[in-house]
Amino acid sequence: MGMKSGRLAAGARALAGKGVEEYAGVFGPWLDADALFAPPDRRRLFTPPRVFWLFLAQVLSADGSCREAVQKFLAWLAFSGGREASSNTCAYCSARQRLPVDRLRRAQGKVAGKVEASASLPWRWHGRPVKVVDGSGLSMPDTPENQKEYPQSKGRKKGCGFPEMRVVALFSLATGVLLQYSKGSRKVAERTLFRLLWGALEAGDVLLADRGFCSLADYHLLLQRGVDLVMRLHQRRAAGVRMVNKLGRGDTLVEWTKSKVRPRWLAPKRWAAIPSVVRVRHITFSVDIKGFRTSRITVATTLLDPRKFPASHFADLYRRRWAVELYFRDIKISLGMDILRCQTPEMIEKELIMHVIAYNLIRATMLQAAVAEGRDIARISFKGTCQAMREWAPVLAIVPDDERQGTLDAMLKAIARAPLPFRPNRSEPRARKRRPKNYQLLNKPRREFKEYPHRSRYAKAS
Repeated sequence: MGMKSGRLAAGARALAGKGVEEYAGVFGPWLDADALFAPPDRRRLFTPPRVFWLFLAQVLSADGSCREAVQKFLAWLAFSGGREASSNTCAYCSARQRLPVDRLRRAQGKVAGKVEASASLPWRWHGRPVKVVDGSGLSMPDTPENQKEYPQSKGRKKGCGFPEMRVVALFSLATGVLLQYSKGSRKVAERTLFRLLWGALEAGDVLLADRGFCSLADYHLLLQRGVDLVMRLHQRRAAGVRMVNKLGRGDTLVEWTKSKVRPRWLAPKRWAAIPSVVRVRHITFSVDIKGFRTSRITVATTLLDPRKFPASHFADLYRRRWAVELYFRDIKISLGMDILRCQTPEMIEKELIMHVIAYNLIRATMLQAAVAEGRDIARISFKGTCQAMREWAPVLAIVPDDERQGTLDAMLKAIARAPLPFRPNRSEPRARKRRPKNYQLLNKPRREFKEYPHRSRYAKAS
């Protein structure tokens, strides 16, 4: 029975016209893929805008495979005109390889900038924007190309490990948006990758980080750029500290003395230009939570005025630093970026960029839902928003244009009305209750590995 009239027929015509760009109905205000990619040289089934939206849908899908993306495309071909195409993934994978990486980077920057600019009255600390930095690790398929670019740890036997990438990312603490990132192999230190992100910092920013990024040279050079720092004091910064003045209980003004050893990353002239002492404020506070061991934390900051920036405010600010761990959990676990899928470093980079774009688009939707219902964005579930996107995007793709805004508002309300429970000081250990299958560990290359057929003997296998 054909569909000739009515809402269902209008939706079918809309879906046939839009192709596979079902997420354009949700993310269109944040990203214009047609303007981003130039028209193709010749007529293709997999045009650059179409491939971009398919790639994004693949990243957002629960499965994340190329085969599922191709099946989505074939379903649209059959629906829109009764056409057919091969179910082989080669054409789609080749089309992904043709996507210009510079255009993808531009899309990443545009989405992050739009989300930050659209945040009405964003959360600030003493009127200052706070950006938080941290690092993490990713793995990828064990191919010769990936191993060459991102070699595995030396502690693993050849053929038994996976290529490993180190990523350092800069987030906005107000919106959770990933502003910029840098990457390298495990041989590249996090602090080295962190310095590649200095261009994303602006005068007036407050940078929040853990002790791994705390050093005299970084403090001085970032302060010269107008960026103030709040970091936990590095455990090795015990020597070379001279007290200048006691500002209050647990609040001390000190001077860090420059060591005689020049950091490798600094040229001799730049190292000589750094003053012999850098004035910093040390703030020590106790974390006393019922059921937890009391710990003392010392924060080093360049915000030296105790009246304008009371010491008691730094404890709450540094506690918010834990949010960056949740941001990484969202993008690595909920979006599946923890284990990348592509076979070459070039495609690994594109896959990484697409994950960042998808993450920021989800954050944009969370921000819309929080504003629409007057909720704190921290109470909006990232995983819940991802699940809502997968179910609502096909509906938004087929509703008529005059009804799309009402449907979008209904989706935002559905997201905001299922807030995360407020559980302060809850113990959430990084441990798994469910045990994995009792399989042998691959401790030799596959050709040399000897498999024991009975599970009960795995533990005895050498």
